[in-house]
Amino acid sequence: MSETQSGQGPSRRALVVRGGWEGHSPVAATERFLPFLESSGYDVTVSDSLEPYADAELMAATDLVVQCWTMGTITPEQLAGLRTAVEAGTGLAGWHGGIADSFRDSSDYLQLVGGSFAAHPGGFVPYTVEVVPERADHPVVQGFTSVALETEQYWVLADSASDVLATTTQAVREGDPWHAPVVSPAVWARAWGAGKVFVCTVGHRPEDLDVPEIRTIVERGLLWASR
Repeated sequence: MSETQSGQGPSRRALVVRGGWEGHSPVAATERFLPFLESSGYDVTVSDSLEPYADAELMAATDLVVQCWTMGTITPEQLAGLRTAVEAGTGLAGWHGGIADSFRDSSDYLQLVGGSFAAHPGGFVPYTVEVVPERADHPVVQGFTSVALETEQYWVLADSASDVLATTTQAVREGDPWHAPVVSPAVWARAWGAGKVFVCTVGHRPEDLDVPEIRTIVERGLLWASR
């Protein structure tokens, strides 16, 4: 675990938790956002383990958790610590499999996040993320209408408790077993107790996070979710 402090007087605290499957480049991806968090006035702690989630004192003092941990397992104590903190006001935010494909065997985690990766048909495909017109004034997506990408397109299983800010539509390709286009949430915001959860499903490769629109949406989402 390492810690960097902004040194600019009173600040909020961010905990960046990264690890799990290395295919999603958890270190390279999260490193992109550390300078942004620091310049936004956060004292940033980076952890390469899930152990901080079980530290009640640390979690109570944390305003934002940025999680980039694909698959893996979480202990009951760690999960209870994370859920308790979010319910009390700590924000939880992330992108792609680092938040939407974490801890597949934990139903309580899936309930907290509100959406779970199911598939990315076709591998790397061209597609668009479309801002929901009725949510175009939300601070996370304000000013955007759509983003064109060529990377993994997540098919997500989700519930209705989230505020879906943007969607993506899976096409029907030759040989596909589904019979009509499938709309999945691509960006959502979620209230959980006194806390907030932000998810962006784009971000398979670190360079996906460099797409200007995606970078802006994620940065805004981090600030929105924070206490």
